[in-house]
Amino acid sequence: MTQPLIQPSALNREPVSPILKWAGGKTRLMPELLARLPESWDAYYEPFVGGGALFFRMGPDQARISDLNYELVNVYTVTRDRVNALIAALKGLEYNRDTYYGMRALDPETLDPVARAARMIYLNRTCFNGLYRVNRRGQFNVPMGRYRDPVICQTDRLLKASVRLQQTDILHAGYADAVADATEGDFVYFDPPYQPLTSTANFTSYTAGAFDEDDQAVLAKTFTELGERGVRCMLSNSDTPLIRDLYSEHHIDRVMAPRAISRKATGRAAVAEVIVRNYEP
Repeated sequence: MTQPLIQPSALNREPVSPILKWAGGKTRLMPELLARLPESWDAYYEPFVGGGALFFRMGPDQARISDLNYELVNVYTVTRDRVNALIAALKGLEYNRDTYYGMRALDPETLDPVARAARMIYLNRTCFNGLYRVNRRGQFNVPMGRYRDPVICQTDRLLKASVRLQQTDILHAGYADAVADATEGDFVYFDPPYQPLTSTANFTSYTAGAFDEDDQAVLAKTFTELGERGVRCMLSNSDTPLIRDLYSEHHIDRVMAPRAISRKATGRAAVAEVIVRNYEP
């Protein structure tokens, strides 16, 4: 992945909104992230893409986004390659209890890519708080939300996202494989499952696996190794002693981030996070 350096003027492009609601999404933290981007970069990598707020805001000319959540990867791939078919599938879905639990009960592996992406977007738009959660068997298990009239098919947003995804490499892969070919001058943004602030605040069930302290340590090692290769890296995570210790050799900024998804509205107050960089502020 090589190209001329992307200049900051690329950020003057029309912002594109994420097409999925996502726990830990970075829309509300966007000013802090944009203020800390490197001055220039070659290829852009986002290996824990989630809702992709930073990717969609930046609109890099050449990028690779990836995730271990196959449903998520499929949504982005279909949005890039078959957006009109996706829009048609979404327009045929209604918001009611029978449709919701019928869609939730479907085995996504039995569906074609377009139907699978439409199922994912439908559940995301209509489930409780837009939360994505699976059980140990990998089955989506979030109950139906209570909305007056949710917009299931955001046609304009999907079309704009499709345009932005056209030059993007989309992978179903772990972060290590996704950034393996990053070279000097490239830029990687890591937004991994956060280190829980408490024993009950674990929101890492976006795939059937988990992301524990050992995984955080391996990620920190990858972050350092990429820097040694001349790759610029930025990472978001919780402001915890473990995270500060793992990234103590790098630049750490403390920021306050609103919580968009919580079971109770009172649990959505701003909390402290860190933004870590391996390049000079």
